[in-house]
Amino acid sequence: MTEKMIVACPSCHKKNRIAVDKRNENAVCGQCKSSLFSGEVIVVNSDEFRAHQSADMPLVVDFWASWCGPCQQYAPHFEQAAKNMRYAAQFLKISTEQEPHLAQQYAVRSIPTTLLIKSGQEVARQAGVMSASQLQQWAGRSS
Repeated sequence: MTEKMIVACPSCHKKNRIAVDKRNENAVCGQCKSSLFSGEVIVVNSDEFRAHQSADMPLVVDFWASWCGPCQQYAPHFEQAAKNMRYAAQFLKISTEQEPHLAQQYAVRSIPTTLLIKSGQEVARQAGVMSASQLQQWAGRSS
């Protein structure tokens, strides 16, 4: 029997059941037909975050703000890591300005703060800026 996993679509945030061994192929959403593994960073609100949080893919979450210089500096590194790890994790961005309750829920005290979430639970946290390679090592080691 083929092992299955639930993946939330980066575009419409609907959940899709796919075979684990098929995630390296061009899997598409059954609802909107977008690629499930685009390697793009997904900007989410609280409802969309819950859809991804309850799926099976590990999440790398960047809590950020538009006025934060280090957050702006971190963004291209976060985007590069998302492309490089597209089949291993989904990379989400949550604005602390638009979703302050999520930042409070996760006790985010400084930004940028990056969380690794697996099976709905935080398993690692890193405050500050990382390069793309540092982020990939951190997320890979923590998974």
